[in-house]
Amino acid sequence: MMSDLTAPGLLRRMACWLYEGMLLFAVLFISGYLFSTLSQTRHALDNRHGLQAFLFLVAGIYFTWFGHKGQTLAMKTWHIRVVDASGQALTQKRALLRYVLSWIWFIPPLAIVGPYELSGGETALVFLGWVAAWAMLSRFHPLRQFWHDALAGTRLINAGPIAAKKST
Repeated sequence: MMSDLTAPGLLRRMACWLYEGMLLFAVLFISGYLFSTLSQTRHALDNRHGLQAFLFLVAGIYFTWFGHKGQTLAMKTWHIRVVDASGQALTQKRALLRYVLSWIWFIPPLAIVGPYELSGGETALVFLGWVAAWAMLSRFHPLRQFWHDALAGTRLINAGPIAAKKST
């Protein structure tokens, strides 16, 4: 089945987003373990900024590589593809720009909770509220795209499952 250039529904995109988070957790967990082992970190707060920079770099490589390829594992599962505004494959530069701009999902709530000593529940409420608001803002985009995609010149599209080749 061929891809069409319409945006997947918001519920499907958010399910993919959640699944992506679970997969990324595994990637970052293993990367963090590798960093801690190689740097011989014995306490969680030692080398904290180095670890954060390393994990930011690992996530950037992950999303830039798979963005350039068109789909992460989560996107394949949910039949979603990322392309540029004209429907072509992303360049690595555009995939990197999309990754950097995707931090709009996290920077505002981090800025809000940073100066305050909020409880875990309050922090979760701020994050979930922002994620819900940011996701709903896609309803105001003419093509129903997330705004970080619009700013990056990318778009999420429906990508049907690839038909299996028949053996002859």
